[in-house]
Amino acid sequence: MVGLWIWLFILILPWHPMSTREFLDAGAPAPEENLSDISVLIPARNEADVIKISLTGLKVQGSNLNIILIDDNSTDGTASLARELLKYNLRIISGKPLEPGWSGKLWALEQGICHIDTRFTLLVDADIELQPGILPALYKMMMENDLHFVSLMPALRMISFWEKLLMPTFIYFFKLLYPFSLSNSSFPGVAAAAGGCILMETHLLDKIGAFKSLREELIDDCALAKRVKSLGYRTWIGLTHSVHSLRSYDHLSAIWNMVARNAFTQLHHSVLLLVLCTALMITVFCLPVAGFMFPSIMAKVISALALGAMILSYLPILKFYGLSRNWAIALPLIGTLYLAMTWTSAIRFWKGEGVSWKGRYYTKRQDVG
Repeated sequence: MVGLWIWLFILILPWHPMSTREFLDAGAPAPEENLSDISVLIPARNEADVIKISLTGLKVQGSNLNIILIDDNSTDGTASLARELLKYNLRIISGKPLEPGWSGKLWALEQGICHIDTRFTLLVDADIELQPGILPALYKMMMENDLHFVSLMPALRMISFWEKLLMPTFIYFFKLLYPFSLSNSSFPGVAAAAGGCILMETHLLDKIGAFKSLREELIDDCALAKRVKSLGYRTWIGLTHSVHSLRSYDHLSAIWNMVARNAFTQLHHSVLLLVLCTALMITVFCLPVAGFMFPSIMAKVISALALGAMILSYLPILKFYGLSRNWAIALPLIGTLYLAMTWTSAIRFWKGEGVSWKGRYYTKRQDVG
């Protein structure tokens, strides 16, 4: 019964966390726009397999876009490939060795901000591809709506079986934790951003103390949005079909390790929060299925209603990404898998295991995204 009430509560929440109404896609092709007022910061470490695609996506957005790529000690020729593709408007900075207490991405971004002299800064990951016209559309929306910080949740790769099963749910859970409508409102309690694509006024970085101020944050992109919003500036986040993540997760182990890398960190390494999270996940995902095993007709009816509400809450995300609604039937299994990934994260932390990412081994327990 508790699981049913939780799902019904989620469905009737006035801010509709499962909704996909907050989105922005590239419009019809327009004359080439002058983007000289925007600088792009790209932290890149061993991205030879995707960097040309990423830079090509930026190249077609408009003219005079200033691109700054911080080569974070790559060993695969990332910088050379970038130079081959872009002869103009590209500045490559050779990153310094990683300093203690920093994640690689934030350390690279911190080294890049001193080279920005434009009004706006676009933060984009090296494995992100922008479709033609999306940056002008983002810029236009920012200007017309008097926004200071806008972010788009990249469309994750959903090609393999495991990607279709688990990646839409990754975004679904993110929207439940950080409802976009609340984040986009003046409500101070929620602020969200997707670090793969953020356009912001450059002076805001100075006001918050740049990326150095985010070193101890668990989720640095959302922390960045929260800092900006706390200063009274307007932020916005939405979904899109026009910004793509190029990172592939063809096998369950790849997604498992991706989630386990930071899951327990997001629970502040708290045993109490882990227990509460476990109880909640079992209540909402496992009990509705277990209810069918009881002989009581009422138990079966309650379970059916809970499963119906659960599936109903997930359908908007599946529809947005053009996936079959049949994937929603697997939501109890998906929730159980994510719970197991969270416990894997906790067990690795208790065993003192570090995190390996991009050829680096982090012994400090921190977000390394």
